[in-house]
Amino acid sequence: MENIAQTAVNLASDTIEKESSFAVRCRRVGEHPYSSMDVCKEVGQQVLKSLEDRKLRVNLKNPQFTINIEVRDANAYIFSENLKGTGGFPLGSQSKVLCLLSGGIDSAVACWLVMKRGCPIIPVYFDNAPLTDETTTAKALEVAKKLFEWSIGFPRKVYIVPHGKNLENFVKNAPRKLTCILCKRMMYRIAEQVAEKEKVEGIVTGEAIGEQASQTITNLKVLDEASAKYPIHRPLLGFDKTETTELARKIGTFTISTQKAKSCSAAPTKPSTKAKLEIVKKAEENFDIGQMVEESVKAAKIVTV
Repeated sequence: MENIAQTAVNLASDTIEKESSFAVRCRRVGEHPYSSMDVCKEVGQQVLKSLEDRKLRVNLKNPQFTINIEVRDANAYIFSENLKGTGGFPLGSQSKVLCLLSGGIDSAVACWLVMKRGCPIIPVYFDNAPLTDETTTAKALEVAKKLFEWSIGFPRKVYIVPHGKNLENFVKNAPRKLTCILCKRMMYRIAEQVAEKEKVEGIVTGEAIGEQASQTITNLKVLDEASAKYPIHRPLLGFDKTETTELARKIGTFTISTQKAKSCSAAPTKPSTKAKLEIVKKAEENFDIGQMVEESVKAAKIVTV
């Protein structure tokens, strides 16, 4: 008790200002010859006595300063500040998932949100070169590297899937307004093959309602139809851009995601916002979808960041 009281007085001397109110809170684990209330009373009295010149007062309901004491068996911990942590579940307490990572703001935050709930991630980046360039790939890998700072001890691998050839094929041989829909459906199919290989439980994307033309509720339904084996999880579904941006700043990906990089030049001027599934599937009849998926998966590279 004497050691606890003296250490608490030293802490109070360093932290509590003149003419302020304070309180002492104590929790105990183990067997001790005193109660938590005994600790609070003794420490409070010693602080008032030792810092009498500061004219302190006790306020148990709304103190300006708090001395926290945790007694755990033979050790005591005395502190004045609580720092809010990330929250969520320990990483690995849930099954791993595949994440479509573009390097932009949204997909990075979506990855982090499922990690927060305990899911280890395997990012998959679709390289649209030559419709983009190496700056886009570099940015995505830097984002992945930053995300992996939240998952110490887990694999840091990223799949890079060449997707530019598929996209060029869609641009040349399908209605232009459907380019983004066809592109994303192809991504889902390829992701399913990687998911099968990695034995994950789902596929995560950064899509939010109405954030882009391909992300209207109608279009999301059309996209979902392409994924036959795995659920598509969208942690950002109801987020607006401001909320997503705030989280990106918090987790450290915002600066990377907003670096200049070449945008995909395949995006149509007037994309479809209410695509009809039967029309999309009709357009896909012009392509050997199975062959395209197989070639993309075979050409995929795994890099460690």
